[in-house]
Amino acid sequence: MEILHITRPAPMSGLDEIPFPSADAPRAQALVARCPVAAQTPLTSATAIATHAGVQDVWIKDERGRMGLGSFKALGAAYVIASDAQQRDVSGRTYVTASAGNHGLSVAAGANAFGAASVVYIAQTVPEGFAARLEAQGARVVREGDTYEESMRAAEKAADDNGWDLLSDGSWHGYIDRPHRLMEGYTILMAEAIAQLPDVPTHIFLQAGVGGLACACAVMARQAWGDGPRVIVVEPDAAAALHGSVALGRPVQSSGPVSDMGRLDCKMPSLIALKGLARDADAFALISEAEGQAGAGLAMVAGFGSTPSGAAGVSALVALGDGQRDELGITAQSRIFCVLSEGPS
Repeated sequence: MEILHITRPAPMSGLDEIPFPSADAPRAQALVARCPVAAQTPLTSATAIATHAGVQDVWIKDERGRMGLGSFKALGAAYVIASDAQQRDVSGRTYVTASAGNHGLSVAAGANAFGAASVVYIAQTVPEGFAARLEAQGARVVREGDTYEESMRAAEKAADDNGWDLLSDGSWHGYIDRPHRLMEGYTILMAEAIAQLPDVPTHIFLQAGVGGLACACAVMARQAWGDGPRVIVVEPDAAAALHGSVALGRPVQSSGPVSDMGRLDCKMPSLIALKGLARDADAFALISEAEGQAGAGLAMVAGFGSTPSGAAGVSALVALGDGQRDELGITAQSRIFCVLSEGPS
């Protein structure tokens, strides 16, 4: 595992016109609370993982049951569509996106709930079982490209050609408003965790694809606890989007093979997330495929069945070498917070 340590805020160029992420969890909570299937997800003390990692506590925010969709992504796109529906009738509109995983389910479910249509572009590498889940939520599924980024370009073109509403969980120059609102939905997760935690964590491990979850959790942690916890962002070494951009001080697209951590296999960061995490995170860690598998295996044995993507925060914690633990200040008294972001495939 490779870890990039920074002094906050990390200097970044090319982001002057990009807003910082929202920390307005109460607004998001008030709207999502009106959903019939909305419910708080549990925070669980993972004693077996804490023992394995040699720390005092490991607390896991378990998103596997979030609103019946199996991941934290239920809080994102569906929240944006609900916000749109508050302002005007969205029936008859079509929301289009690309998805490497659960974001597409949130778009499909949100659109279906408010009488809209949805089209989800997925790469050729996405399992057929996931395509079937999208279709079960009412989405039309289109396979395009070999990577998430290629699927995203196809979704953008479809939006332009057909007058559809593009709803991405990434952000870039010229596309800010919807992903900014979407990431506001993710703050619900961390607002719940802050209220549930019995003590302030010393360290927070947050997995990242384009970075929306990690950024939303980090901004809420800083709002609640200031500089107290160390925030570590975790990515596959095959998709070092945030790590690579922070290292160079500007947004860059990473390159690498397809990762088994498919939900995190995003080569370009969300610019809102990049700006927020350059301010709020302390370190950016890259884990190997083997480390991702090992952490997911440990989580499963401990009763937290997930995927290498969903358990990547746990994977990074247990993959730390002695020198890396010292650099992060992790001791036998450390209290660790992780997010189990999805259920098993």
